[in-house]
Amino acid sequence: MYLYLSDNQLIGSIPSEVGLLSDLMYLYLSDNQLTGSIPSEVGLPSYLVELYLYENQLTGSIPSE
Repeated sequence: MYLYLSDNQLIGSIPSEVGLLSDLMYLYLSDNQLTGSIPSEVGLPSYLVELYLYENQLTGSIPSE
């Protein structure tokens, strides 16, 4: 499954519920105005292949699991 939300002027934080998307393989959130830390749940989808978060104001490291 793809979730492409890049360049949509999104504001706020990444919701932890993104980790509930168990079939998520590609998550594109680049070029928005996202802030805060990267939720640990982002690393939960076991099939996640690509994660694009650049051009935001996110802090912390990318969770591995």
